[in-house]
Amino acid sequence: MTVRYDGTAYHGWQEQPGLPTVQGTLADALAPLLGHRPAVDGAGRTDAGVHALGQVAAFSTQRDIAPGRIQAALNSRLPDDIAVAEVTDVPEAFDPTRDAAGKHYRYRLWRSEAKPLFAARYVWHWHRPLDLGPMRDAAARLVGTHDFKSLESRGNRRATTVRTLFRVDVAEADPPEVHVDVEGDGFLYRMVRNLVGTLVEVGRGHRPPQWVDEVLAARDRTAAGPCAPPQGLCLMSVTYE
Repeated sequence: MTVRYDGTAYHGWQEQPGLPTVQGTLADALAPLLGHRPAVDGAGRTDAGVHALGQVAAFSTQRDIAPGRIQAALNSRLPDDIAVAEVTDVPEAFDPTRDAAGKHYRYRLWRSEAKPLFAARYVWHWHRPLDLGPMRDAAARLVGTHDFKSLESRGNRRATTVRTLFRVDVAEADPPEVHVDVEGDGFLYRMVRNLVGTLVEVGRGHRPPQWVDEVLAARDRTAAGPCAPPQGLCLMSVTYE
């Protein structure tokens, strides 16, 4: 399934007892259709308040139901802030996490003194000056294969903190929005939000672009910038070979 959701009302993707989550809501909606409550595996565990336009999820069932019928039935049962954009059959061995070749995240900044009245749930309101030129210089230093331990918040332990970023773009969108697009082969816990917070430190003039090199070399979370708030982040797509 390709799943889209507004993460404002949810405690993230991963199911947690007694809390509303996207994974749990999907499993509950599938249960009456399949006759059993399936395990729904996602390509990524988005945090509380983070959104998705291209989350990929998979489940198994013995019921012979056409994918189109599953999609229609799910969308009729799901709340208004979750939608299934596509359902397709895949080999039983398919794993949405391990088989992913890359992910694309977008972070939205609202660079204006005026409040983002209708976009407040989806942007980080930045009402101070922000110079995009130095941010682009700093972003270019993050592209490639690096140890991103300095951009990992405490949480899940990983076998390695080395990842490859294919691109980190800082671009003006429809004024006053600024988009930070990040694509890579995988991401650490809160890595994109910490990356954005680090770039903002450069854009506000508190640090030079080359400071990013020191951040990576330190392999220490305290060496990097603050964690950007969750509502500006969206999982745009997941790619597979």
